[in-house]
Amino acid sequence: MSRQVTIFVLFTCAYFLSYFYRSANAIIAPDLRSELNLNAADLGLMTSVFFASFALMQLPLGRLLDHFGVRWVTPTLLLAAVIGSAVFSFADSLSGLLVARILIGIGMSAVLMGAMKIISQLFSTKQFASLTGLLVGIGSTGALIAAAPLAWLNEIIGWRAVFLGGSIVLIIVVILLITIVRDVPENSPAENNSDEVGWKHVFGQRVFWRIALLNFVMAGSLLSFQGLWAGPYLFDVLAMDAIGAGNILLIMGVATTLGYTLSGWLGNFFGIQRLLIMGATLFLISQLILMIGTGITGTMIAYGLFGFSGALGLMTLAEVKQVMPLSLTATAVTSVNFFGIGGTFIIQWASGLVIGSFVTSSNGYPPIAYQFALGLMSGMTFLVLIYYSWQVVKAR
Repeated sequence: MSRQVTIFVLFTCAYFLSYFYRSANAIIAPDLRSELNLNAADLGLMTSVFFASFALMQLPLGRLLDHFGVRWVTPTLLLAAVIGSAVFSFADSLSGLLVARILIGIGMSAVLMGAMKIISQLFSTKQFASLTGLLVGIGSTGALIAAAPLAWLNEIIGWRAVFLGGSIVLIIVVILLITIVRDVPENSPAENNSDEVGWKHVFGQRVFWRIALLNFVMAGSLLSFQGLWAGPYLFDVLAMDAIGAGNILLIMGVATTLGYTLSGWLGNFFGIQRLLIMGATLFLISQLILMIGTGITGTMIAYGLFGFSGALGLMTLAEVKQVMPLSLTATAVTSVNFFGIGGTFIIQWASGLVIGSFVTSSNGYPPIAYQFALGLMSGMTFLVLIYYSWQVVKAR
């Protein structure tokens, strides 16, 4: 196996773990709710702080990767996730869970951006979109493990043992990354001098805002729902047990993986802008279906459509790479990713506040609580879709 392929596989494994951690709470939410006496607002905040710390790290991350290199930045930050996963497994209060999720978010913040930078160094520009989609697609199978398999493991050994084991796996990944990854020297002097103008140039471009806002609603809604509320929706609205919910979450995970994997190829076939408009439209339709409520069969279809179409939003990262100068690639991509992950924090927390504002019962929160939360998501998706489409047409 060539070094290029080995590095690609390593970062894919790291992203797999990142996706597992961001999705796991959807299955273990009932246990967290009962064992630690958490309400919907607590769950939303605790789960979303992963994305808050993750998002905040995106701001300096581009410069860190450019200055110190992928080999040291990604493994060093991953050590925070090692500690966070262990802390999560022993936490006995909301504050402990919050600290753990913040550390895991910091730790996982450089995985995808580090992968994209190393891919841009080791592979051709034509291969970038397809390989990025493939890496995220395979890595997103972490959500599959965080569905039915996690439900099974939770019943056998408990969620605490799962997270403790995750910290051990992460240590192995850190060691392998440091051992195998080598940074490719940059030849562009402009990149080394871009600190002064980087963010100012990127944030000053109108094209950046249409891309960033679309990533805010697509990545934000996908990750916030898949990572937490997709599980409670099945428990409370459809009265499903953990195994049944895990199976439907598995459908969403497979569809999401398929969307990520095919996004690069579809972007090359249809054009990235056209694909993003089509994807956002289907994403909006899936949200409206879930908001209306169509029973188990309709929910299975909607979950699949939600995962597949939401994953196509990954191409916002490829689009911003195309429209920004090569010397500002890391800054531009991490800035767009900041909006996607920041959107996850905001939407996930806001959804918790909305759902938690309704009176709970022994059967959980009422369906109308989730309808309001999904209404919030669909409303934002609709407005940003109109803005993005208008800006694309205007630019032509």
